[in-house]
Amino acid sequence: MASIVSVNTYTHSVTYVTDQMLRSLRYIITWVGLDPNKFVSSWNLYEIAVKTWLESQHLKTVVLEVIDPKGELVTRCDFSIDYTYGNGEGSMWVDTDALKHSIAKFGTIPSRCSYSITLLVKSGEPAVLGWGDGSLLSTNGFVKQSLGTTIGTHEIGAQAAYWRRS
Repeated sequence: MASIVSVNTYTHSVTYVTDQMLRSLRYIITWVGLDPNKFVSSWNLYEIAVKTWLESQHLKTVVLEVIDPKGELVTRCDFSIDYTYGNGEGSMWVDTDALKHSIAKFGTIPSRCSYSITLLVKSGEPAVLGWGDGSLLSTNGFVKQSLGTTIGTHEIGAQAAYWRRS
């Protein structure tokens, strides 16, 4: 008698990357000294959108913008999705140390700053309730610093970067 076991590994990768990306965003928000409650209270909205668009491979980038009271960009963190990452083997990992190290370079962020999270998607994405078109603040005068891949599975990776004033 033969046994056959089938596991949808892509679904596990989607779930893992979703969880780790949202946790990383919460860590960053907290580590820079801002209140994560706005983000945490909308966690399900973000989770559904990220999972849906990772599953359909429409999610391109998750962007966290830190904004001063005048509405100007203070810094920005990007998580770009790589659907060709991995070698098919079962490892899943996250590098929070790389995120912590880069956050230390931001300097002090005034607590009166706010933040927004934007999901950039490819055209033709499935509709997700509560999501629509948005825009990002200008990065003129900023330089993008890559941290490399900070979240990885055998099928999906997320490359992190942050923006600093040039």
